[in-house]
Amino acid sequence: MRTPLCDAFGIDYPIFAFTPSEHVAAAVSRAGGLGVLGCVRFNDTDELERTLTWLDENTDGKPYGVDIVMPMKMPTEGKSVDLKAMIPEEHVSFVDRTLQKLGVPPLPEGEGRDGVLGWLHSVARSHLDVALKHRPVLIANALGSPPVDVIEQCHEHGIKVAALAGAAKHAQSHVANGVDIIVAQGYEAGGHTGEIASMVLQPDIVDAVGPDVPVLGAGGIGSGRQIAASLALGSQGVWTGSIWLGTEEYQNLQSNAGWTTAFTRATSSDTVRTRIYTGKPARLLKTKWTEAWAEEGAPQPLPMPLQNLLVADAHNRINASGDPDVISMPIGQIVGRMNEVRPVADVMADLVAEFEESVRRLEKISG
Repeated sequence: MRTPLCDAFGIDYPIFAFTPSEHVAAAVSRAGGLGVLGCVRFNDTDELERTLTWLDENTDGKPYGVDIVMPMKMPTEGKSVDLKAMIPEEHVSFVDRTLQKLGVPPLPEGEGRDGVLGWLHSVARSHLDVALKHRPVLIANALGSPPVDVIEQCHEHGIKVAALAGAAKHAQSHVANGVDIIVAQGYEAGGHTGEIASMVLQPDIVDAVGPDVPVLGAGGIGSGRQIAASLALGSQGVWTGSIWLGTEEYQNLQSNAGWTTAFTRATSSDTVRTRIYTGKPARLLKTKWTEAWAEEGAPQPLPMPLQNLLVADAHNRINASGDPDVISMPIGQIVGRMNEVRPVADVMADLVAEFEESVRRLEKISG
């Protein structure tokens, strides 16, 4: 499974693992891949500082990456602007009515947050500032190419930059801006995703950016066979996300019976691509919450970051309630293969073993 990216980053396997959990990221890096910590959940830069310090100390000296969310175009933001005042009352009333209809209890007094500020461009830049004080080898932007000055700043620190792309023209634009690695994220992926499936998208992007720009295949990858397929399509590695939600290490961040029940019983058909999570199209687990937003009379989702501010408290309440029929979970179509909770090391070992088995099978066919 060794590709030039392994030498570039000092890793054993070109398996990049996006995760909001530092425990998962560290375990993937220790197992020979590259754990990439998602920073959008950090409203407090001091908390991010502590988390990256923990990663520095718990990866056995092995490399890791950081993923920020830095959209190029945003509604006006800043301390002088009251973003909540931009949210229509009809949306607030709809959320309140829906939570009551679904039987979601309020959080205990003092719990919950006022939205994930990591969706704001200014907060994403503060995340970058914190990350540059530590030792990530990769900065990835979940919403495409970051501004050129950010890319140049990363390069000055010897850090590679990756950006997600859902179309060949987007990948070419990223490369023109100075991005080093393209993540070709197919329609099957969880979270923010485009409209082209991985089997078509990966070779399109590989051909569009040329042989000198490494491409990572993403979307629907949760087995060694799928890694082999990505490499056969021209990618130099894979970008994985959803499969790590079903690991023991992830339970340090999110642990309740409802969460586990929701993904272990789901099939690959039990997801939906919708704008209700952040305001941009994202794939979520299909539940009564997503269905409520699709009913006649439901309001249209707001643009980013207003939609997240609208639903943040609702998501806290929903997830705390532990009801698998309601839970709000960004996850890809690979959820149909996530039937049990396992340690990260076991998942990595299975990915590598099945990849090697797939290659041997192909060698017999070609021979």
